[in-house]
Amino acid sequence: MTRTVPGRTDHVVVVGAGLAGLSAALHLLGAGRRVTVVERDTLPGGRAGRVDRAGYRIDTGPTVLTMPDIADEAFAAVGDSLRDRVDLIPLHPAYRARFADGSALDVHTRAEAMEAEIERFAGAGEAAGYRRLRRWLEELYAVQMRRFIDANFDSPLNLLTPDLARLAVLGGFGRLDARIGRFLSDERLRRIFSFQALYVGVPPERALAAYAVIAYMDTVAGVYFPRGGMHALPQAMADSAADAGAELRYGHDVTGLERSGSRVTAVLTSQGRIACDAVVLTPDLPVTYRLLGRRPRRPLGLRHAPSAVVLHAGTDRTWPGLGHHTLSFGQAWKGTFDELTRTGSLMTDPSLLITRPTATDPSLAPGGRHLHYILAPCPNTDIGPGAAEWGDLAPRYRDSLLDVLERRGLDGIASSIEEECLVTPADWHTQGHAAGTPFSAAHTFAQTGPFRPRNLVSGTENAVLAGCGTTPGVGVPTVLVSGKLAAARITGPRPRRVTRPARPTTVEGARP
Repeated sequence: MTRTVPGRTDHVVVVGAGLAGLSAALHLLGAGRRVTVVERDTLPGGRAGRVDRAGYRIDTGPTVLTMPDIADEAFAAVGDSLRDRVDLIPLHPAYRARFADGSALDVHTRAEAMEAEIERFAGAGEAAGYRRLRRWLEELYAVQMRRFIDANFDSPLNLLTPDLARLAVLGGFGRLDARIGRFLSDERLRRIFSFQALYVGVPPERALAAYAVIAYMDTVAGVYFPRGGMHALPQAMADSAADAGAELRYGHDVTGLERSGSRVTAVLTSQGRIACDAVVLTPDLPVTYRLLGRRPRRPLGLRHAPSAVVLHAGTDRTWPGLGHHTLSFGQAWKGTFDELTRTGSLMTDPSLLITRPTATDPSLAPGGRHLHYILAPCPNTDIGPGAAEWGDLAPRYRDSLLDVLERRGLDGIASSIEEECLVTPADWHTQGHAAGTPFSAAHTFAQTGPFRPRNLVSGTENAVLAGCGTTPGVGVPTVLVSGKLAAARITGPRPRRVTRPARPTTVEGARP
């Protein structure tokens, strides 16, 4: 049995109305707890926020939604349904990949379509390799989800299950790049199944092969887009929680915790005091530890993932080579990871994620206009330019990114921009994210599973953590799981239900 919060837990205050906090709230409500959610912003979402500007509805956080059944599990906890709240559109293709040599590949999640595309792109041998890779990814996910992702850990000894041996047999403790290379020899294809390492902070040649589970989510399970933008998901979760009896207080900045001995007895906000029996804390770890008045002892300090610069651009045109999500790869690859994780340099030959949400939902922009989000991974402020340096650096780096895109076929992009919002590590720093990164602690071996900052904190018996800095880690599906795991620390584990994938609409993401 895993540890749970002792004593009375009738009223739980959840600090933060992001995806983790809302997931925790729904699971707590489903277990019969009274829940109050406090949020400093004026709307739910946290990092998955929204900005409305001159008719453009801009998602400020994640743009890729996978594994919607995990979100549906949170809705189901209160007898609700994701598909009744959100119109999910499956994206076909999930991504479009464009390479420095001029080649391009559509990344499909349907096996037959992807096989055909790979055969066209790189030949029958690579298509056969993809079939084997897909089977391996499916086996890897099946082993990891129940024991290593959707699980609370009290000790590394919790790893000692038959699934650990199965993971070892599958090669999960080898290196990601080498394992992918057993199936695919084309270096361009190998990038498709390892680019996710850009966001977890470990180069593919050093990342555990077990992290290929993220590639499973992206390339096998499917990529979706909520009509109305990604912010539609947290908004729907907040509405569902309110309908189930939660009290949501927006514009309440948490200033402290009131304690009696080892228990938190109240959450103090800019608007007053809220008594509680337990608390779920979802801010980034530095903010959470400051509220708690202590941080756990670790043999080594936390290593943080790379950060990102994001240019949100409302434009008067778009370009035919772009999908909903486009991966624009530079020639460099290994050197790019060295810059992001070792030398602290900005990418000299950048690999970028370009998201065009208006390809699927034109209502997110004024008539005849388009939205483009350009995400450029960059070093965090621990090893790269500091938060103060980004004031002068930001406009120059913005211009350099637009120059890169011009050279890669997005002719006239700079002059097409009507509205824009540029987000840099300085902005993440201002929001309270350690090392100026929204991706929190890197997924090194020493910061994964039972070695990641735990969701129970020594010295405070009724406080539980949720969010990307704690178990199980970074990404929309795992952050939703973190809320579920936090709730289980308070209520005790509830019977597992067989999750049913959310039924999306039959409308497919538009292809240019």
